[in-house]
Amino acid sequence: MEISNLMNMNSNIVFGIINERLRLECDNLDQLLSRYNLDEVQLRNKMAMIGYEYDPLSNQFKAR
Repeated sequence: MEISNLMNMNSNIVFGIINERLRLECDNLDQLLSRYNLDEVQLRNKMAMIGYEYDPLSNQFKAR
């Protein structure tokens, strides 16, 4: 799936895509941001708007 327009998608869809990519392809958030050329602040803000934050121990976005 192409995720170049990720930040323009519905936040709930982004949540699912990001967690899937973290689970299957990336060992941490930095690797995901680098691989897909994403802005960390923009991604964190988008996830925060729907009540999620990144948990480095589980390597996924989780409900706050």
